[in-house]
Amino acid sequence: MQFTLRITRHILVTMLLIAAFLVLTIGLLLRASLPQYDGEAPLSGLSAPVSIDRDALGSVTFKGENRLDLALAMGYVHAQERFFEMDLMRRQAAGELSELFGAASLVHDRKARAFRMRARARDVLQQLPATQLQLLDAYQNGVNRGITALTVRPFPYLLTQTQPAAWRKEDSILVIAAMFFTLNESNIYRELALSSLRAALPESVYRYLNTPAGNWDAPLIDEPITLPKLPSASHINLQAMDKKLFNGNPLAAEQSPGSNSFAVAGALTGGPAIIANDMHLTLRVPNLWFRSRLIYPDAVSADQSHDITGISLPGVPSIVIGSNRHIAWSFTNSHGDFADWVRIKTDQDDQTRYLASTGWQPMKIHHETIRIHNAVDEILQISETEWGPILAQDRDQTPLALAWTALRPEAINLKLIELEHVKSAHQAAKIAPLLGIPVQNFIVGDRHGNISWTLAGRIPIRSGTYDPYIPADWSSADTGWSGWLEPEHYPLINNPTAQRLWSANSRPVSGEWLDLLGNGGYDLGARTTQIRDSLFARNQFTEKDMQAIQLDQRALLLTRWYQLLSNILESADNKLPWVSAMKAALTDWDGQASTDSSAYRIVRAYRYEVTKTVLNGFAAPVRQHDAGFKLPRLSQAEVIVWQLIDHQPQHLLPSLYKSWEELLYLCALHVAEQLEQDGGITERTWGEVNAARIRHPLSQKLPPWVARWLDMPSDPLPGDHNMPRVQSPSFGASQRFVVAPGQEEQGYFNMPGGQSGHPFSPYYGRGHADWVNGNLTPFLPGTIERHMKLISAK
Repeated sequence: MQFTLRITRHILVTMLLIAAFLVLTIGLLLRASLPQYDGEAPLSGLSAPVSIDRDALGSVTFKGENRLDLALAMGYVHAQERFFEMDLMRRQAAGELSELFGAASLVHDRKARAFRMRARARDVLQQLPATQLQLLDAYQNGVNRGITALTVRPFPYLLTQTQPAAWRKEDSILVIAAMFFTLNESNIYRELALSSLRAALPESVYRYLNTPAGNWDAPLIDEPITLPKLPSASHINLQAMDKKLFNGNPLAAEQSPGSNSFAVAGALTGGPAIIANDMHLTLRVPNLWFRSRLIYPDAVSADQSHDITGISLPGVPSIVIGSNRHIAWSFTNSHGDFADWVRIKTDQDDQTRYLASTGWQPMKIHHETIRIHNAVDEILQISETEWGPILAQDRDQTPLALAWTALRPEAINLKLIELEHVKSAHQAAKIAPLLGIPVQNFIVGDRHGNISWTLAGRIPIRSGTYDPYIPADWSSADTGWSGWLEPEHYPLINNPTAQRLWSANSRPVSGEWLDLLGNGGYDLGARTTQIRDSLFARNQFTEKDMQAIQLDQRALLLTRWYQLLSNILESADNKLPWVSAMKAALTDWDGQASTDSSAYRIVRAYRYEVTKTVLNGFAAPVRQHDAGFKLPRLSQAEVIVWQLIDHQPQHLLPSLYKSWEELLYLCALHVAEQLEQDGGITERTWGEVNAARIRHPLSQKLPPWVARWLDMPSDPLPGDHNMPRVQSPSFGASQRFVVAPGQEEQGYFNMPGGQSGHPFSPYYGRGHADWVNGNLTPFLPGTIERHMKLISAK
């Protein structure tokens, strides 16, 4: 017995020692992959030393003698702090994730590889000017030196048992392409659903659903609008349709397109303009952006220097948004229509030939190899036309090619770097149309108080009479895209008489401008309207006033939904437990998306249930041909639904219901039943439902205790869609800044997820709590905590 106990003790001790050794080994490996934060590091290619200073948040100040040296240094630092995230972005765009993650990523890679973005990135390099290529060369060298300078490769590569692949110039182009996918892809595929909708519905019904303008909009260039007319019973009668066609949910969960930007001119500040910007994106750990400050001498005037503070995108050597002491600039996604599907007529006797704009031509056939970690490679065959790759089929099985700005080499460049030197808002607005980025609303202000709005990025010119919202035949030489809109023809506002500018992803223009830009899925204008009205609520502004608008969580859109639900409950039988419980829960309604509100959670759910139920009727005719059809994003869904609630036309009521009163009552009942399943009508608050799920890319593949260490806390988050403080568990403000150029010391900046991608770094998740709580942190980097210097390698 004693012998057995001794053996058991020995085994346990040995196992504990092995476990301790493994933990120690893992810890040492992780620490060996930490970035260098102090001392000196040799870097070939530098013309002079570059200082790298970090403050308490890990914000990096790069100070050198010229911009090429700083591009080299940015590559070095980005690689040491964020190489894995940079790697993911280039691989997402190129369809190369399977090389890291194996067959689990094949579905993504097959879809992405069909775009052949790596080959297109090489085409972009061929047309870039020499100055931009030099910057990419320097950045590439910095990235590769930075990653090889680590004693141990970053921990994600230890987990995946792979090695980091060297960075190439084209990879920086792929990172920009990844942003095109992020900001445009949902709009592209929206048009295929619109095509199905149009084919199944009478023209008047289709136009009603796809109306681009409504009374919630707050465009900068405005013209009177007419709300869409209700379709007549002779065109559509939902009461006569089979009840089975109304089963299912035609809507995906509501998603909010991202970003707010607004500005006030010097007349309202007593000095420089003030710019506020928060770009809404899917949130992750570490954050997408990297807080950066660049300081270097002016190449022409030796007594002057450039001082730019903002955010960079690891993978690219530029500042995306920020301030250069003269101007501050910002972006929001435009949600215009910059992609078209082209119907391809193939030769019946030779499917590799198609009718091009110049007659019958052979398709270009490409073979792409997807390398799969621990598996056999897969080869894809991709057919391309003069307009783009064949990626889909129309309803009648006709092949569809995609024409998209991101597939044209002239649409991507590094011209964004030129904003670092610009000294006036008007000059910046002239440069914006030529920026090689997804088309964005561009708001800029300068230290003299001027403000401007225009669109940044290349806009295609459409020729012919085709409808750009559905697939069209471009085989006629006068149909399709005929070049790029010249910068002088872009919409432009300089110093509006109102002294205010605003943008929040809704329709920015009207009339002919709207016809030019198109509707790629604009957001309902409720958020934009709330920002605009807040700007007009006062005549003087400070940075704190602008930040208060960013954090505005008032649920103005839901006010009438609260009233509607209250009225439905008042007319219901109060003896029913769910009715009395709903009434009790609504007593804490304060008109805000507050974390401690049960009422907000209920009213929000009721709006979605009614919207889903009402719009379900219009999806029913399409389901006769496609049982799984889901409606595309309808910019004016709110306007449409309320028109129907107000007028209650019997022929537009789904046949499941006898009256509109019954529909509205049963929607309330369905919400109550769902809330009971989710934890109770009165028990759970909005903050419990809207709790943060901001995760590291690898945490879903790891044990929960490791994932909790990598992910951000599950904080209750105020805010929601359709208000300035956009927030869902994993989507929201990827940054917030407010700054007056020339007075950067008084500006503010917040960022979720932290600066570093290394969990042992002191900057991992640093600053995240301030973002959650809306605490003000300075725009400029703070006191230097860590200092290192890059020196020229001998």
